[in-house]
Amino acid sequence: MNAPSDSGLTERLTGLAAALRSHGVRVGTGETVDAARAVETLGLAGREQLREGLAATLLHHTGQRPVFDAVFDLYFPRGVGAPGGGPADRDALRDRLAAALADDDTALMGRLAEEAVDGFGGYGGSPGADGWSSYQTLDRLRPQTLLARVRDEVRARGGGTGFGDRLLEDEIRRRIEEFRRMVTAEARRRVAERRGRDEIARRAVPPTADRVDFLFARKDQLAELRRTVRPLARKLATRLAARRRRASRGTVDLRRTLRGSLSTGGVPMRPVLRRRRPARPELVLLCDVSGSVSGFSDFTMLLVQALHDEFSKVRVFAFVNRIDEVTGLLVRGAADPEGLGLRIRDEAALTGWHGSSDYGTALGEFTDRYADAVGARTTVFVLGDARTNMADPNLPAVRELVRRARRVHWLNPEPHTLWGTGDSAAPEYASLVEMHECRSVRRLSALVGRLLPV
Repeated sequence: MNAPSDSGLTERLTGLAAALRSHGVRVGTGETVDAARAVETLGLAGREQLREGLAATLLHHTGQRPVFDAVFDLYFPRGVGAPGGGPADRDALRDRLAAALADDDTALMGRLAEEAVDGFGGYGGSPGADGWSSYQTLDRLRPQTLLARVRDEVRARGGGTGFGDRLLEDEIRRRIEEFRRMVTAEARRRVAERRGRDEIARRAVPPTADRVDFLFARKDQLAELRRTVRPLARKLATRLAARRRRASRGTVDLRRTLRGSLSTGGVPMRPVLRRRRPARPELVLLCDVSGSVSGFSDFTMLLVQALHDEFSKVRVFAFVNRIDEVTGLLVRGAADPEGLGLRIRDEAALTGWHGSSDYGTALGEFTDRYADAVGARTTVFVLGDARTNMADPNLPAVRELVRRARRVHWLNPEPHTLWGTGDSAAPEYASLVEMHECRSVRRLSALVGRLLPV
């Protein structure tokens, strides 16, 4: 890593902090000062040591680490420019990569990542004329196909057999994934040198898990989100408990306060409060578990289940074009959140003669079969994109739901700009109930903290 001047180092550090803030990481003046002291203490000679030092001073939890690593590679890159070694020999590079993976030689893997991007990642009139692509590099090099070869080489050197083989394969996969990360970082670095690292840090770095769009989240991102359920639930439970304590104190009874102020010359020295008798509210979830919205519904169900102590009763219903209660499945599956969606679709009756979403039929069936689930103390949350596949949206069923419930909220994971397009009945439903755009965990936690009853 080249040593920049003092002014250049300051610019890089403040740019790193600004890029992290743009991705939702809270980096204030205190954290930035601590980071500067870490740089002063650690120096620039040990790049990985500097990475760990800055991560320790700037981050608040481990979920922010992937974003930090990607941004750090832009502001404190392994090198600058391109090797410019000419066309690469694919087979020779794969041979060297297999040896580096077998030896777990991260320094050599880093150099090979540079060579791979230089030889296979450039595109345009001449290699790298218009940019570099990590996808193109990895697609041509295919490092994942080296697993068996590296495993056999390590085993030949005295590696374990039997149960140890599984652990060995997991370790080799980790090394391959690290090489893939190096290739991605190298391609991103070269693009940043051309277009500006500030812009690339904002636009080309994947967001933190809590900012990932539910509708486009990958399987690994959904798994990461599930791991955040319980910490998020604890935070929301604390917030709800504080709201409940404030609400239990009651509001000012103006008539009785003014009457009491007659003894003090009309000055209301002792406000009289209307005492509340707070009762834990009831909560009902109606969750569309079809297609791409299933990840959003699964996460919200898990979150509400983790908050169940805050309510006197929680009932959860899932639907596609038929509706069924899944409260029991959710409780039994609390220890296996990843299998929740599959278990619900296997054990609940959610579809009739076709497998497409039908909100009108499902909502009508709910008001007919489960009318006892909704009462004057019940808050209802409907989770789904309101896409009816051109079927009748059954607005009378929604009116009946609104009439019975204390409050009804609709959480829609689609952008507001798409409401009403194609087969979306969102505007019709939004005319009857409060509908909120809810595309990420960050937005969901804000809405749940604000809308849940106390």
